[in-house]
Amino acid sequence: MKLNDATPEFIDSLRKALFDKALRPVEPRHLEEPRGAWTGHAAAVIAPETTEQVATVLRMANEARVGVIPYGGGTGLVGGQVMPDGAVPIVLSLERMTKIRDVFPNENIMIAEAGAILQDLHTAAEAADRLFPLAIAAKGSARIGGNLATNAGGVNVLRYGNTRELCLGLEVVLPDGRILNNLSRLRKDNTGYDLKDLFIGSEGTLGVITAAALKLSPRPAGEGTALMIVNSPSGALELLGLARAHMGEGVSAFELIHRTGLEFLAEKLPEIRLPFQEFPEWFVLIDVGLARGLNPAEALETLFADAFESGLVSDGVIAQSETQRTAFWEVREQIPEANRLVGAISSHDISVPLGLVPEFIARAGEKLASMGDFRINCFGHLGDGNLHYNVFPAKGRTRKEYADQKLTISDTVHDLVADLGGSFSAEHGVGRLKVAELERYGDPVKLQLMRMLKASFDPNGIMNPGAVLRRND
Repeated sequence: MKLNDATPEFIDSLRKALFDKALRPVEPRHLEEPRGAWTGHAAAVIAPETTEQVATVLRMANEARVGVIPYGGGTGLVGGQVMPDGAVPIVLSLERMTKIRDVFPNENIMIAEAGAILQDLHTAAEAADRLFPLAIAAKGSARIGGNLATNAGGVNVLRYGNTRELCLGLEVVLPDGRILNNLSRLRKDNTGYDLKDLFIGSEGTLGVITAAALKLSPRPAGEGTALMIVNSPSGALELLGLARAHMGEGVSAFELIHRTGLEFLAEKLPEIRLPFQEFPEWFVLIDVGLARGLNPAEALETLFADAFESGLVSDGVIAQSETQRTAFWEVREQIPEANRLVGAISSHDISVPLGLVPEFIARAGEKLASMGDFRINCFGHLGDGNLHYNVFPAKGRTRKEYADQKLTISDTVHDLVADLGGSFSAEHGVGRLKVAELERYGDPVKLQLMRMLKASFDPNGIMNPGAVLRRND
């Protein structure tokens, strides 16, 4: 279905319907994604204040066949928030819909609007002596609607699950302006299809999430963090099993980190205090949250002693204060920034079955070594099989020198992931960056059903055109 440009006349009609306050200037942040790989275009930014105003915008856009790009915090890394070509769209920003409508501590539930910043949800949960466990590096700017639309992962998936597992109900505006009122606080409700799961992870292609009923958790009475040096990814996997045998669901995060990450931090962010003078080949960051009566530091010490005796770890350090815990996590959270400063040839957000992580790392390294001289920074959420596998130029060279190999490198990594039954997009979504990969690796029946859903929900194709599924105009 061919879309129309958002003309000055159309923008003026929106102004009359919503008042001037809802119209915002188009800023560079609305047209660029964080890595600078995508630049979009838009006629205007519309920032409604209520769900009813969102419904008005979508109804009018649908009638005029004008594309709508939903915009949360703009932190996505796959181009889902920018439209680089095609008919000029409008950007629909949720930045004014930031209310936390209610908190039910006894039910462990929070009702929040889609524009609420993730850090503000953490603060509100803490005020109620609860925890909202979604934790990502962009928590200070990411908005919960975007987290839901991309089914964000983060460091606590091992214990609490993806964003999908943290949602009980949604309020959604459909492309024709109808409002789906499904802000359920029920944990059991078998009354037909679970429609919320269609919108979670749909990246704004089926409708606009305007509010959500979110699961909270009790706050752990004690938390602890340790860094432990392991001999290999296989050893790290065994250590994960041992940690869970010791502490069960008390293991909140288990991050695998390679020496290259520390080298990049030392090179590009020397102000970051690094935990080891001599960089180990592999180490893990373990974060635990335990119930009252259990001492996290003692539990980690016991784990280290058993792991050392078993030959799984050779050294380590356990945080002795909250300041030290924060410093350990800063090392992990600043690795992506160091990567950006170095400049990757090709970046990959992949997942494979947990037991095959060591095989993937070994085989991918061998394949790339046969193709040229690269530095590989492999790190990520070992507890759920999600690795950030990024390929960089050899020291002293630039990524421009490898421009002709970029696609081959990406195909090599993703072909291996597919061979191992994994996913080329573990937690960042498809956006516009990975549409071709979805077509290449996706199950044909799944793709057919996705296109049928898109046509049924959005027959005029106005919702985030070109994201996830290729435009047909």
